[in-house]
Amino acid sequence: MERREVIIVGSGPAGASTALALAAADPALAAGTVLLEKARHPRDKTCAGGVIPKAIRLLEELGVPLDVPHARVDAAAVGIPDGAVTVAGNDLCRVVRRREFDAALAWKARDRGVELREEERVIGIARDGDGVRVETDRATYWAPVVVGADGSGSVVRRALVGDGHAPVARAVMCDVPVAETAWDGHAAHRYEFDFTACTAGVRGYRWSFPCVIDGVPHANVGVYALPPVEGARLQTELMAELVRIGARPGRGWKAFPIRTYGLGTTVAAPHALLVGDAAGADALMGEGISFALEYGVLAAEAILAARRTRDVSFARYARAVDAGAIGRKLRRLELAARLFYGKRSRFWFRVAATSRRAQRIGLAWYNGVDGWDRRGALAAVAALVGLRRL
Repeated sequence: MERREVIIVGSGPAGASTALALAAADPALAAGTVLLEKARHPRDKTCAGGVIPKAIRLLEELGVPLDVPHARVDAAAVGIPDGAVTVAGNDLCRVVRRREFDAALAWKARDRGVELREEERVIGIARDGDGVRVETDRATYWAPVVVGADGSGSVVRRALVGDGHAPVARAVMCDVPVAETAWDGHAAHRYEFDFTACTAGVRGYRWSFPCVIDGVPHANVGVYALPPVEGARLQTELMAELVRIGARPGRGWKAFPIRTYGLGTTVAAPHALLVGDAAGADALMGEGISFALEYGVLAAEAILAARRTRDVSFARYARAVDAGAIGRKLRRLELAARLFYGKRSRFWFRVAATSRRAQRIGLAWYNGVDGWDRRGALAAVAALVGLRRL
């Protein structure tokens, strides 16, 4: 049995950011950490790949510039039940391919002293004395701390924390070369969202994002929906979005789950912390990359505090998530999902469409620009009525 200081299960953005933050704060602790990955980088990951400004800032703080190929987004077009909204901005988002993005983060963590073990699948987890035993298809490990960064279907969560009752959304997507469409979004640096199906019972949206695959401009096309939703309906909506952008329907597609965060979500237990989609992502839009990075930084801080205090209950981590900026934002997004995807969705979309100032505030808050995601409701009201500059 190999003894480690920390075992991180999963080397996506959440696991890699935890490792990177540990390496920055305590290189010796990082040297005793192992990052377990069931595949080998670069590996495919089904995800739209939107990196909002807050995520870019978090990457910079971790010392990892966004230097993988990406498409820049400077405008948004939003279809709503009674019309459309356009938003012009500056650097609203960067769209990456997750195989390249995740590999860059994992390799950077490895370069900074964290051991990365790839093609090693976790097959068993159990508490063992003052720590946790993790069995893979290659070895057995023991550590006082295990970080579950293993996605929506987290084995760490199921074994050590409890599965809870958080809704698990579903998404489908495919990639289409722009040359095979009539879409001008890639050239215009624009991403598009279509919420018109909300009034017909779909609790989500369709999207078209610009992206680059092997140097070739593509449209990343997909559908996100909270339960209840049938796979057949998701496929129908995906085909409708393909037709809308002038692409040939009937293409191959990929599906993936997105575990969301809401009231009562549990993110820690003795000797165990959850980060990224294992803990819970944004219920409104399904965005997870920026939250994964933020979870990772908080988890590293909690692990360092546990070493100082010898308190491995990680109750402080749970409070830091719940009472901190990340928990407040995720709960507000869960509330927004209930409003915009509920029975009165048409009303709430009308409200959102009435004020350009409100739209700019909402976008700045969502993207974490100028610290808006850490400001309270009073600041938003003051900006909305013109008492405070945006």
